[in-house]
Amino acid sequence: MEQGESVAEVQRRNGVQSIDRAVAILRCFDGRKPELGISEISRSTGLSTSTVHRLLGAMQENQLVRQTGTKRYGLGPLLMQLANSGAMPRSLREAALPFMTELRDEFDETIGLHELHGDHRIVAAQVESHQELRRTYTDIGVPIRLAYGGPGKAILAALPADELRRHLTEPIQPITTATTVAPTDIERELQAARLRGYAESKGQRTVGIYAVAAPIFDHTHRVVGALGASVPEVRMDAERAQQIGARVREAAWQLSTALGATPEGVRAIIPDIRLG
Repeated sequence: MEQGESVAEVQRRNGVQSIDRAVAILRCFDGRKPELGISEISRSTGLSTSTVHRLLGAMQENQLVRQTGTKRYGLGPLLMQLANSGAMPRSLREAALPFMTELRDEFDETIGLHELHGDHRIVAAQVESHQELRRTYTDIGVPIRLAYGGPGKAILAALPADELRRHLTEPIQPITTATTVAPTDIERELQAARLRGYAESKGQRTVGIYAVAAPIFDHTHRVVGALGASVPEVRMDAERAQQIGARVREAAWQLSTALGATPEGVRAIIPDIRLG
Protein backbone atom coordinates (compact mmCIF):
# COMPACT_ATOMS: atom_id res chain seq x y z
CA MET A 1 0.00 0.00 0.00
CA GLU A 2 1.36 3.41 -1.00
CA GLN A 3 1.44 6.23 1.55
CA GLY A 4 -1.95 7.90 1.88
CA GLU A 5 -3.70 5.22 -0.15
CA SER A 6 -6.90 3.72 1.25
CA VAL A 7 -7.74 0.01 1.32
CA ALA A 8 -10.44 0.61 -1.31
CA GLU A 9 -7.94 2.34 -3.61
CA VAL A 10 -5.46 -0.53 -3.22
CA GLN A 11 -8.19 -3.06 -4.06
CA ARG A 12 -9.22 -1.04 -7.11
CA ARG A 13 -5.61 -0.79 -8.35
CA ASN A 14 -5.04 -4.51 -7.83
CA GLY A 15 -8.28 -5.28 -9.65
CA VAL A 16 -7.24 -3.21 -12.67
CA GLN A 17 -3.83 -4.89 -12.67
CA SER A 18 -5.47 -8.32 -12.65
CA ILE A 19 -7.65 -7.37 -15.63
CA ASP A 20 -4.61 -6.08 -17.54
CA ARG A 21 -2.77 -9.33 -16.84
CA ALA A 22 -5.74 -11.48 -17.84
CA VAL A 23 -6.00 -9.60 -21.15
CA ALA A 24 -2.26 -10.12 -21.71
CA ILE A 25 -2.81 -13.86 -21.24
CA LEU A 26 -5.73 -13.94 -23.68
CA ARG A 27 -3.60 -12.15 -26.29
CA CYS A 28 -1.10 -15.04 -26.20
CA PHE A 29 -3.55 -17.31 -28.04
CA ASP A 30 -4.01 -17.20 -31.80
CA GLY A 31 -4.54 -19.49 -34.76
CA ARG A 32 -0.95 -20.74 -34.62
CA LYS A 33 -1.01 -21.17 -30.83
CA PRO A 34 -4.52 -22.33 -29.85
CA GLU A 35 -3.15 -24.19 -26.82
CA LEU A 36 -0.39 -23.06 -24.46
CA GLY A 37 1.27 -24.26 -21.29
CA ILE A 38 1.89 -22.17 -18.18
CA SER A 39 5.61 -21.77 -18.97
CA GLU A 40 4.87 -20.55 -22.51
CA ILE A 41 2.36 -18.01 -21.23
CA SER A 42 4.84 -16.89 -18.58
CA ARG A 43 7.53 -16.27 -21.20
CA SER A 44 5.13 -14.42 -23.50
CA THR A 45 3.70 -12.14 -20.81
CA GLY A 46 6.73 -11.71 -18.56
CA LEU A 47 4.66 -12.82 -15.57
CA SER A 48 5.92 -15.41 -13.09
CA THR A 49 4.62 -18.96 -13.46
CA SER A 50 2.92 -18.73 -10.05
CA THR A 51 1.08 -15.54 -11.12
CA VAL A 52 0.05 -17.14 -14.41
CA HIS A 53 -1.19 -20.23 -12.60
CA ARG A 54 -3.28 -18.13 -10.20
CA LEU A 55 -4.78 -16.01 -12.98
CA LEU A 56 -5.55 -19.03 -15.15
CA GLY A 57 -7.46 -20.57 -12.25
CA ALA A 58 -9.68 -17.49 -11.93
CA MET A 59 -10.08 -17.22 -15.70
CA GLN A 60 -11.06 -20.89 -15.92
CA GLU A 61 -13.74 -20.41 -13.26
CA ASN A 62 -15.15 -17.60 -15.42
CA GLN A 63 -14.93 -19.71 -18.63
CA LEU A 64 -12.40 -17.36 -20.24
CA VAL A 65 -9.96 -20.25 -20.66
CA ARG A 66 -10.32 -24.02 -20.52
CA GLN A 67 -7.85 -26.74 -19.61
CA THR A 68 -7.20 -29.38 -22.25
CA GLY A 69 -6.58 -33.06 -21.79
CA THR A 70 -2.84 -32.42 -22.00
CA LYS A 71 -2.99 -29.95 -19.07
CA ARG A 72 -2.49 -27.04 -21.42
CA TYR A 73 -4.87 -24.12 -21.81
CA GLY A 74 -7.04 -22.80 -24.62
CA LEU A 75 -9.65 -20.08 -25.00
CA GLY A 76 -12.79 -20.77 -23.00
CA PRO A 77 -16.44 -21.34 -23.90
CA LEU A 78 -17.60 -17.89 -22.79
CA LEU A 79 -15.66 -16.29 -25.65
CA MET A 80 -17.28 -18.67 -28.13
CA GLN A 81 -20.71 -17.94 -26.67
CA LEU A 82 -20.15 -14.20 -27.07
CA ALA A 83 -18.88 -14.66 -30.62
CA ASN A 84 -21.99 -16.66 -31.56
CA SER A 85 -24.48 -14.45 -29.73
CA GLY A 86 -24.52 -11.70 -32.32
CA ALA A 87 -22.94 -9.27 -29.87
CA MET A 88 -19.64 -9.41 -31.76
CA PRO A 89 -19.32 -8.50 -35.46
CA ARG A 90 -18.65 -11.40 -37.84
CA SER A 91 -17.25 -9.39 -40.75
CA LEU A 92 -15.08 -6.35 -41.38
CA ARG A 93 -18.14 -4.51 -42.65
CA GLU A 94 -20.13 -5.19 -39.47
CA ALA A 95 -17.20 -4.13 -37.31
CA ALA A 96 -16.62 -0.95 -39.32
CA LEU A 97 -20.16 0.42 -39.59
CA PRO A 98 -20.35 1.98 -36.08
CA PHE A 99 -17.05 3.80 -36.66
CA MET A 100 -18.16 4.94 -40.10
CA THR A 101 -21.45 6.27 -38.78
CA GLU A 102 -19.69 8.12 -35.97
CA LEU A 103 -17.32 9.81 -38.44
CA ARG A 104 -20.19 10.71 -40.78
CA ASP A 105 -22.17 12.23 -37.92
CA GLU A 106 -19.14 14.19 -36.73
CA PHE A 107 -18.17 15.71 -40.09
CA ASP A 108 -21.29 15.13 -42.24
CA GLU A 109 -19.15 13.75 -45.06
CA THR A 110 -19.34 10.42 -46.87
CA ILE A 111 -17.30 7.70 -45.18
CA GLY A 112 -16.25 4.59 -47.07
CA LEU A 113 -14.91 1.17 -46.12
CA HIS A 114 -12.34 -0.14 -48.60
CA GLU A 115 -11.35 -3.82 -48.43
CA LEU A 116 -8.12 -5.27 -49.79
CA HIS A 117 -8.85 -8.00 -52.34
CA GLY A 118 -5.72 -9.48 -53.87
CA ASP A 119 -3.85 -6.70 -55.65
CA HIS A 120 -6.85 -4.34 -55.64
CA ARG A 121 -9.29 -2.71 -53.26
CA ILE A 122 -13.04 -2.57 -53.43
CA VAL A 123 -15.48 -0.17 -51.83
CA ALA A 124 -17.29 -2.55 -49.49
CA ALA A 125 -19.65 -0.09 -47.79
CA GLN A 126 -20.39 3.59 -47.35
CA VAL A 127 -22.23 5.89 -44.99
CA GLU A 128 -23.38 8.95 -46.92
CA SER A 129 -23.27 12.61 -46.02
CA HIS A 130 -26.61 14.35 -45.46
CA GLN A 131 -25.45 17.40 -47.40
CA GLU A 132 -26.97 18.31 -50.76
CA LEU A 133 -23.56 18.18 -52.44
CA ARG A 134 -22.47 14.74 -51.33
CA ARG A 135 -19.89 12.23 -52.48
CA THR A 136 -21.52 8.89 -53.38
CA TYR A 137 -19.38 5.88 -54.23
CA THR A 138 -20.78 4.60 -57.53
CA ASP A 139 -18.14 1.89 -57.83
CA ILE A 140 -19.06 -0.30 -54.84
CA GLY A 141 -17.65 -3.78 -55.38
CA VAL A 142 -15.54 -2.76 -58.40
CA PRO A 143 -11.80 -3.65 -58.16
CA ILE A 144 -9.63 -0.51 -58.05
CA ARG A 145 -5.87 -0.51 -58.37
CA LEU A 146 -4.16 0.48 -55.10
CA ALA A 147 -2.09 3.21 -56.76
CA TYR A 148 -5.24 5.24 -57.40
CA GLY A 149 -6.78 7.40 -54.66
CA GLY A 150 -6.29 7.98 -50.95
CA PRO A 151 -7.73 4.67 -49.68
CA GLY A 152 -5.52 2.64 -52.00
CA LYS A 153 -2.45 4.59 -50.96
CA ALA A 154 -3.34 4.13 -47.29
CA ILE A 155 -3.25 0.38 -47.95
CA LEU A 156 -0.04 0.60 -50.01
CA ALA A 157 1.67 2.55 -47.22
CA ALA A 158 0.94 -0.31 -44.81
CA LEU A 159 2.21 -3.16 -47.01
CA PRO A 160 5.53 -4.90 -46.32
CA ALA A 161 8.38 -3.52 -48.45
CA ASP A 162 8.57 -6.51 -50.82
CA GLU A 163 4.85 -6.38 -51.60
CA LEU A 164 4.98 -2.61 -52.09
CA ARG A 165 7.82 -2.94 -54.63
CA ARG A 166 5.75 -5.40 -56.64
CA HIS A 167 2.84 -2.94 -56.82
CA LEU A 168 5.09 -0.14 -58.03
CA THR A 169 6.85 -2.10 -60.78
CA GLU A 170 3.83 -2.03 -63.10
CA PRO A 171 3.31 1.20 -65.09
CA ILE A 172 0.67 3.55 -63.65
CA GLN A 173 -1.57 5.27 -66.18
CA PRO A 174 -3.01 8.68 -65.27
CA ILE A 175 -6.79 8.80 -64.91
CA THR A 176 -6.91 12.53 -64.04
CA THR A 177 -4.42 15.32 -64.57
CA ALA A 178 -3.54 15.08 -60.86
CA THR A 179 -2.81 11.32 -60.82
CA THR A 180 0.66 10.56 -59.46
CA VAL A 181 2.38 8.14 -61.84
CA ALA A 182 6.13 8.26 -61.12
CA PRO A 183 7.13 5.52 -58.64
CA THR A 184 9.51 7.86 -56.82
CA ASP A 185 6.72 10.41 -56.33
CA ILE A 186 4.36 7.70 -55.10
CA GLU A 187 6.99 6.40 -52.68
CA ARG A 188 7.37 9.94 -51.34
CA GLU A 189 3.59 10.18 -50.82
CA LEU A 190 3.53 6.79 -49.09
CA GLN A 191 6.35 7.74 -46.75
CA ALA A 192 4.44 10.89 -45.79
CA ALA A 193 1.30 8.77 -45.27
CA ARG A 194 3.13 6.40 -42.91
CA LEU A 195 4.52 9.25 -40.83
CA ARG A 196 1.16 11.04 -40.77
CA GLY A 197 -0.91 7.90 -40.27
CA TYR A 198 -3.25 8.57 -43.20
CA ALA A 199 -3.02 9.11 -46.95
CA GLU A 200 -4.38 11.99 -49.01
CA SER A 201 -5.61 12.27 -52.58
CA LYS A 202 -6.68 15.56 -54.10
CA GLY A 203 -8.40 14.83 -57.40
CA GLN A 204 -5.95 12.03 -58.18
CA ARG A 205 -8.68 9.52 -58.98
CA THR A 206 -11.88 11.59 -59.21
CA VAL A 207 -11.82 15.23 -60.28
CA GLY A 208 -13.10 17.54 -57.55
CA ILE A 209 -12.79 15.02 -54.72
CA TYR A 210 -10.40 15.28 -51.77
CA ALA A 211 -9.99 11.93 -50.00
CA VAL A 212 -8.25 11.06 -46.75
CA ALA A 213 -7.92 7.46 -45.57
CA ALA A 214 -6.15 5.38 -42.93
CA PRO A 215 -5.25 1.67 -43.00
CA ILE A 216 -7.10 -1.06 -41.11
CA PHE A 217 -5.26 -4.06 -39.63
CA ASP A 218 -6.58 -7.36 -38.28
CA HIS A 219 -5.34 -9.90 -35.74
CA THR A 220 -2.56 -11.00 -38.12
CA HIS A 221 -1.26 -7.39 -37.97
CA ARG A 222 -1.45 -7.12 -41.74
CA VAL A 223 -3.40 -4.43 -43.54
CA VAL A 224 -6.86 -5.61 -44.66
CA GLY A 225 -8.37 -2.36 -45.89
CA ALA A 226 -8.81 1.33 -45.25
CA LEU A 227 -11.33 3.71 -43.72
CA GLY A 228 -11.71 6.91 -45.72
CA ALA A 229 -13.60 10.19 -46.05
CA SER A 230 -14.52 11.38 -49.53
CA VAL A 231 -15.16 15.13 -49.61
CA PRO A 232 -15.90 17.61 -52.43
CA GLU A 233 -12.89 19.94 -52.74
CA VAL A 234 -15.12 22.98 -52.20
CA ARG A 235 -15.60 21.81 -48.59
CA MET A 236 -12.01 20.75 -47.91
CA ASP A 237 -9.09 23.01 -47.20
CA ALA A 238 -5.74 21.89 -45.75
CA GLU A 239 -6.80 22.54 -42.16
CA ARG A 240 -10.01 20.52 -42.46
CA ALA A 241 -8.16 17.73 -44.28
CA GLN A 242 -5.77 17.49 -41.35
CA GLN A 243 -8.64 17.48 -38.85
CA ILE A 244 -10.62 14.78 -40.67
CA GLY A 245 -7.47 12.79 -41.42
CA ALA A 246 -6.51 12.66 -37.74
CA ARG A 247 -9.98 11.42 -36.76
CA VAL A 248 -10.06 8.86 -39.56
CA ARG A 249 -6.65 7.62 -38.37
CA GLU A 250 -7.97 7.34 -34.82
CA ALA A 251 -11.15 5.51 -35.87
CA ALA A 252 -9.25 3.15 -38.19
CA TRP A 253 -6.94 2.17 -35.35
CA GLN A 254 -9.84 1.67 -32.93
CA LEU A 255 -11.39 -0.62 -35.54
CA SER A 256 -8.04 -2.41 -35.96
CA THR A 257 -7.74 -3.06 -32.23
CA ALA A 258 -11.31 -4.39 -32.24
CA LEU A 259 -10.14 -6.83 -34.92
CA GLY A 260 -7.22 -7.91 -32.73
CA ALA A 261 -4.31 -5.77 -33.96
CA THR A 262 -1.65 -4.52 -31.53
CA PRO A 263 0.88 -1.70 -32.01
CA GLU A 264 3.78 -4.09 -31.45
CA GLY A 265 2.50 -6.53 -34.04
CA VAL A 266 1.87 -3.89 -36.72
CA ARG A 267 5.20 -2.14 -36.16
CA ALA A 268 7.03 -5.45 -36.46
CA ILE A 269 5.91 -5.32 -40.13
CA ILE A 270 5.80 -1.52 -40.72
CA PRO A 271 8.18 0.06 -38.17
CA ASP A 272 7.65 3.72 -39.03
CA ILE A 273 3.86 3.85 -39.29
CA ARG A 274 1.83 6.15 -37.07
CA LEU A 275 -1.17 4.54 -35.39
CA GLY A 276 -4.17 5.99 -33.56
